[in-house]
Amino acid sequence: MKTVLQKKNIDIGYKPVGQFEETRFEKIHNVIFSDSNEASIKVAEEIAALIRKKQAADKQCVLGLATGSSPLRVYEELVRMHKEEGLSFSNVVTFNLDEYLPMEKENRQSYWYFMHENLFDHIDIPKENINIPDGTVEGDAVIDYCLSYEEEIKKHGGLDFQLLGIGRTGHVGFNEPGSHYNSGTRVITLDYITRVDAGPAFFGIDNVPRKAITMGIATVRNAKRIVLLAWGQNKAEIIQETIEGEISSAVPATYLQEHKNCTFVLDTGAGNLLTRNKTPWLVDESLEWTEELTGKAVVWLCTLTGKSILSLTDKDYNDNGMSGLLALQDSYDLNIKMFNKLQHTISGWPGGKPNADDTNRPERAEPTKKRVIIFSPHPDDDVISMGGTFDRLIDQGHEVHVAFQTSGNIAVSDKEALKFAEISKRIYKSTEAQEIIDYIKAKKESSYDSKQVLRLKGDIRRGESLAAVRYLGLDDANVHFLDLPFYETGRVKKDPLSEADIKIIIDIIKEIKPHQIYAAGDLADPHGTHKVCLDAIFAAIERLKSEPFMKDCWVWLYRGAWHEWDINEIEMAVPMSPGQVLRKRNAIFAHQSQKDGVMFQGDDSREFWMRAEERNKETAERYHALGLADYAAMEAFVRYKF
Repeated sequence: MKTVLQKKNIDIGYKPVGQFEETRFEKIHNVIFSDSNEASIKVAEEIAALIRKKQAADKQCVLGLATGSSPLRVYEELVRMHKEEGLSFSNVVTFNLDEYLPMEKENRQSYWYFMHENLFDHIDIPKENINIPDGTVEGDAVIDYCLSYEEEIKKHGGLDFQLLGIGRTGHVGFNEPGSHYNSGTRVITLDYITRVDAGPAFFGIDNVPRKAITMGIATVRNAKRIVLLAWGQNKAEIIQETIEGEISSAVPATYLQEHKNCTFVLDTGAGNLLTRNKTPWLVDESLEWTEELTGKAVVWLCTLTGKSILSLTDKDYNDNGMSGLLALQDSYDLNIKMFNKLQHTISGWPGGKPNADDTNRPERAEPTKKRVIIFSPHPDDDVISMGGTFDRLIDQGHEVHVAFQTSGNIAVSDKEALKFAEISKRIYKSTEAQEIIDYIKAKKESSYDSKQVLRLKGDIRRGESLAAVRYLGLDDANVHFLDLPFYETGRVKKDPLSEADIKIIIDIIKEIKPHQIYAAGDLADPHGTHKVCLDAIFAAIERLKSEPFMKDCWVWLYRGAWHEWDINEIEMAVPMSPGQVLRKRNAIFAHQSQKDGVMFQGDDSREFWMRAEERNKETAERYHALGLADYAAMEAFVRYKF
């Protein structure tokens, strides 16, 4: 059966990762790359090729551009091409998708500022060729302004290429749910979720404008070529709905299903809920049943049927696209094998159980006492994500070190900093305390913190971190504040990972010579710090892997507050008793600046301790539903093999 995708016959030269077969489930052409960096470079190459083609024909190249985190790496690569390969933008005319309303150009949160900072200030595009919606237009004048913006696009012959991101509401540009198929450039009221997602850049949702000017759905659809970018697991659900769902104004991006030259460019995280990735046995009955795929399928089948592993029958497998799996082994043997595999992931000894047979245990029994480094991207990720395991490692006598990779200073509110400055002034009447008080009280909404304020906010988080790990029984000498330079910008936007960052990680690993490293493997972190911190650790490990002590070092990845590993991915599950759940909660409570209205909350209104407890409880319940032991809670880990 030929699909709509095959009829479009799109060939853009992308080489997707792994198998790519268009299926009956998919209604938009898409390619999946192993990481967003590789994908962004390919998209930048396509844009550059279009610019050069237009130059050769002595024509203008009209680009529709997007803002946000998704296209950043594309813009970086275009700037590199301009500086190193002579790519000229002299024939390029650009039209940006949207802008907040009201919004001054000079405001650091404006899209005008974003585009100049990340692209326009670094290339040779004529200033008169740059078109960005004006966020200062007031009152009734905005209607005429939107019409004129639309006319300007038409005057240039329409968009040759439109670059898009996608919001979790399914918006493209700021075309929120309910946007009409034939809508043009206009003013729109922003969806609450969109404002939540923008909150970190504005230091809180209360500072995010409620309206915006946006190109319309029809304007976007009229582009000759559309490429939509999506990175990370937090985009997976809306990507699946957009590519495989029905066209609906409730998900405006689904309108792109009818565009004849549209490609979604994804990383593995964003594409992992597509049917061909989530349940490939429903797409291809002749696929190769690897051990990893088998585990994924069995867990999925249990969830679908509501049965435990040992209760699954031949009929369950056959009725749900797994007859090929039964051709390799009968259900009884398969069930026993998968049950034992999952059971062997459960261990109350995260550092290994002394004097025990470790053949079927996640960790080695020897050495009995291990040196351990727990890397924490932010100052509270250690106790939020693995507080129970942290507690267990200390209690079982291992030499545990915790390394806080960043200061976390920008996540402290001005209100909290003001409280500490005023307390400091009452204890010791210093001029610095008064200067901080005066600065915070006079601070404008879009202003950055002074160095004094940032230092105070960093000290607040240091004090909370020490209180948390002291509660668990860790000695102060084993606490390390790394303050990686990439983070210390005082802004949500951070610097790229540098050699200085990697060297700091290398130095502490060489100093401690650990048998175990725990690191945050949460790549869906909304503001990206977890990924950069993990990249620094991976880079350090790569350079150190030939060192003799690294042959005895195992690396375990935990997930942050946003997502948990899938059951079939978990290689070590550490159970917690009700008492240990309470100890973990108390350790998290030490981070008082992150309670009661945390600045970078994401779309989840629960406090971090609530998320952690409910996630750990859910993991334990999922294990129990599969027929395994019933625990109060579990923390989960995946081993990184270098």
